[in-house]
Order: sequence, then C-alpha cells, then structure tokens
Amino acid sequence: MKHHNQYAVSHSGGKQMKQWGRHLKGENSWTMFKVISEFVEGFESMNAIGPCVSIFGSARTSPDHPFYKLALDIARLLTEEGYGIITGGGPGIMEAGNKGASLAGGTSVGLNIDLPFEQGHNQYIDYNKNLSFRYFFVRKVMFVKYAQAFVALPGGFGTMDELFETLTLVQTNKISKVPIILVGSSFWSGLIGWIKEVMLEKEHNISEKDLDLMPITDDPEEVVRIINGYYAEKSSELGPNYEL
Repeated sequence: MKHHNQYAVSHSGGKQMKQWGRHLKGENSWTMFKVISEFVEGFESMNAIGPCVSIFGSARTSPDHPFYKLALDIARLLTEEGYGIITGGGPGIMEAGNKGASLAGGTSVGLNIDLPFEQGHNQYIDYNKNLSFRYFFVRKVMFVKYAQAFVALPGGFGTMDELFETLTLVQTNKISKVPIILVGSSFWSGLIGWIKEVMLEKEHNISEKDLDLMPITDDPEEVVRIINGYYAEKSSELGPNYEL
C-alpha cells in the first residue's frame, strides 16, 4: 500500500508543500446539509417574529450587578416601544434582556449556541422562540439580519465579536445602517479612546465618521431615544437588514 508523503514535492516548481494528515475526515461536503437546515429553521422562525433589537453582553454578569439591571431596564423600555428583544439566550446580560422583555409582556427571543462549558438557556425566553444553533456563523446571521438596532453591554470575546462584525457590516454597507449603541461608559471608554487615538489618529485605519457609528450612554432612556430618533421618519422601512 502506497503512503502519502507528508512532505511531498509540489508539481508546480519543486517546493515542498505540506499535506493533510492521515486522519482527514471525508464528511466536509455533507456538513453543508446541517448548515442549510439551521439557516432554514432560523429564517422561518425569525421571519414570523417582526422587528427586534439585539442585546449583547456577558454570560457571567450576576443578577445583582448594575449592568444586569441596565440591560433589564433597556429591554423593558424597548418592549414598551413595540420591539422584540433578541439575545444569545444564556445567563447574565442575555438573561436580563430576555427577562426585561418577558416582564413587559413583549417578544423574547433566544438564539442559543451549543457550547461544552456554558449553561443552558435562561427561563425568560418565549417557549416558541428559543432557537438552538450548532454553528456560530449561522447564529450570527440571525442576530444581525433581524435586528433594527444593536445594544452592546459589557462582555467578553463573544460580545466583541458581535460588535465588531456588526460595525464592519454597517461600515461596508453590507447591511442597512442601524443604531449600534454601547452601554456602560466605564467599560467602553478605554476601547473607544484606543480606537480614536491609535486606530484613527495614529494609524489612519478608519475614517473619523466611523466613530459616529457607536454612541456611548449609561441611560436606558437615551438608548430608546436614539433608536426612536433614528426611526422617527422610517417606520415604513422596517425590515430585515439584508438579503442573502
């Protein structure tokens, strides 16, 4: 039996190119059926819900933390304005967002991700709006496509991932320009200072107008004013942010 040489010579010029190991799985193409099924289920569920606001934040924030109360109050006020609330479905800030929506009698959506080290979904998600995803990138499409605004509270890598992906999509006109609001000035001010001083002024990697994409506030009512102000004359334009 002939074995593949890990350091086989390339046919294109004599350079040695690395080869896949012997245990490469042959199921990669079939994985697409799992991906498609998640997209189909997500689209069918989210299309029926209506305009929402996505709230991001840490799963580790305890219920007695001020940021938890901020998220709860923001979700409650937005629910009273007629928006549904989308979170990642877990504990912490996500739970606060779903709880605020639930207590106000509004739509409470949870987009859960299967992780080996995180707790399950929180109890404040509507029973028929609790979606579970295997793939982060499918879940992220649902977060972005169906949100009329994004509210980012303090969090970890996942929060940063969602925030900067959304900023990039708006900056590059891949989705509609929508409000992206940072809540918690004590948390965000250092990051915004670095973006302004290093990313913008020193390295010129963004434009000055990009700083306007992410206002910072500590006031739940200000969050509502920003979103309502943006849609004051655009209520007829509410809709998903992009078509795939």
